[in-house]
Amino acid sequence: MHLARAQKATGAEAVETVPPAVDLVLGASACCLACVFTNPLEVVKTRLQLQGELQARGTYPQPYRGFMASVAAVARADGLWGLQKGLAAGLLYQGLMNGVRFYCYSLACQAGLTQQPGGTVVAGAVAGALGAFVGSPAYLTVLGALETIWRQQGLLGLWQGVGGAVPRVMVGSAAQLATFTSAKAWVQKQQWLPEDSWLVALAGGMISSIAVVVVMTPFDVVSTRLYNQPVDRAGRGQLYGGLTDCMVKIWRQEGPLALYKGLGPAYLRLGPHTILSMLFWDELRKLAGRAQHQGT
Repeated sequence: MHLARAQKATGAEAVETVPPAVDLVLGASACCLACVFTNPLEVVKTRLQLQGELQARGTYPQPYRGFMASVAAVARADGLWGLQKGLAAGLLYQGLMNGVRFYCYSLACQAGLTQQPGGTVVAGAVAGALGAFVGSPAYLTVLGALETIWRQQGLLGLWQGVGGAVPRVMVGSAAQLATFTSAKAWVQKQQWLPEDSWLVALAGGMISSIAVVVVMTPFDVVSTRLYNQPVDRAGRGQLYGGLTDCMVKIWRQEGPLALYKGLGPAYLRLGPHTILSMLFWDELRKLAGRAQHQGT
């Protein structure tokens, strides 16, 4: 049935119609490739988000001040390779999370759910939640620490902080996929660029990146705190009881603006990552769609 629809489709629609299993591979590959370029920004963003944890503004030292100063501080402390800390875990996380996310979203598209009102947002959110759950252990730690966490905290210890990761990726995925799809369609409608040009996907990704950062940053700060907090012997967090508790404590003790700590590096990381991921994914889907169409 799916192949029949692909054969009947013409133009850009035929090019972009690929099976969900192919979207799994393409989504994972595109996001891993983007991760290589944006991981240093993730390192800086995490340092900024953890700085002054549960301390009133102005009462703690700030070794990280702004993007460029933070990059220099990390390089001085850990060397240039310190800016690529956690790259292996980042690639594993991006591959697992986005493979599942794009696979589930593609299934929703194939079933026609994204054609319903609000369907793109719902499909993006559900796909993001499932992807975040699967990828959570990789987001928690580098590969070498998995065995240690397993032994000390058990299997569930690998999902420490998942309560913050799922909402984070849910809102980010919904915003990313919905705005990219609509922004790309809008750019094509304006006929500023050739319909099949990679610049259309680039423009859509740039618009989408703004929405992603705005809605995702508060959840990103909370998720970072939940993953990095110390835990007791039972695996319970010693600072936060969960997503809501963490958000309330940050608001009360650090002020509401603390939920946007590291916003600059967050955009410099999430923005290019969104743009590159969606661009690579879109272009890879075109290639896969053409190959499939020519083979039928």
